Amino acid sequence: MKNLTVVTDVAMAEVGAKKTAKLFSSHPQAGFPSPGDDLVEKSLDLNDLLIDQPSSTFFVRVSGDSMEGSRIFDEDILIVDRSKEAKAGTIVIAAVYGEMVVKRLEKLNGQMALVSTNEEYKPILVNDSEDIYIWGVVTGLVRNI
Repeated sequence: MKNLTVVTDVAMAEVGAKKTAKLFSSHPQAGFPSPGDDLVEKSLDLNDLLIDQPSSTFFVRVSGDSMEGSRIFDEDILIVDRSKEAKAGTIVIAAVYGEMVVKRLEKLNGQMALVSTNEEYKPILVNDSEDIYIWGVVTGLVRNI
């Protein structure tokens, strides 16, 4: 298991200072070319687009390959909201024996488990006697291409 790094200095460090980019009204086609335009629709603040609850939202950097089946790769940055309820089927950040991991929370044979989407990793069963804590729910992902 590899650790996740919590990026607290990025997470809402400048709440008062808005950093925006221009959102163009043109929608680039992923197929055949379409005539574009140079009209700016509005300014877009990525915080407004990606973050619902600023006070409970953090960014974490992924380390490892256990979630590649969910298209979460090494060095991706996850947006994690600690105020959201973790339900079966959601991707979560969990503390497992003091180590942070990213997994999908699923119900297996009537028991909750933290499941990787890479078949090389076994599920981690969640029960009351284990040292496992759901830290937050993944709500988005940021990646450079």
